[in-house]
Amino acid sequence: MAKTPEGAVKAKIKLVLEELGCWYFMPPANGYGRAGIPDFIGCLNGLLIAIETKSGKKEPTALQAREMRRIREAGGYAVKINEENVDQLKGLLEAAVRRDWIL
Repeated sequence: MAKTPEGAVKAKIKLVLEELGCWYFMPPANGYGRAGIPDFIGCLNGLLIAIETKSGKKEPTALQAREMRRIREAGGYAVKINEENVDQLKGLLEAAVRRDWIL
C-alpha cells in the first residue's frame, strides 16, 4: 500500500528524530485525548519539540495552531513540517536546541 503524502512526511520526520537521538511519541488521534495536539511530541537535549505534519499547502487547524502557540509560550519549539521543508528539519531542530530559532 502506498503512503499518503502526509505519511511520507511522517516517515522522514521519524528518521530525522531517530538520527538526532530525540525521544518522541505520536499521540493517537482517537477522539479521547486533547484536541489539537501536534502529531509528534518529543524531547531533544532538554527542549520540548512539537511537530505538526501537513501535506501540500494545508495549514494547522485553529486548535492545532492554539496548541503550537501555547507550546512556544511555555518555552518549547513547535513547527509545521510538510514536503517543502521536511529536508530542513534536522537544521531547524539543531538551531532550536541552540535556542537560535525564529518563530
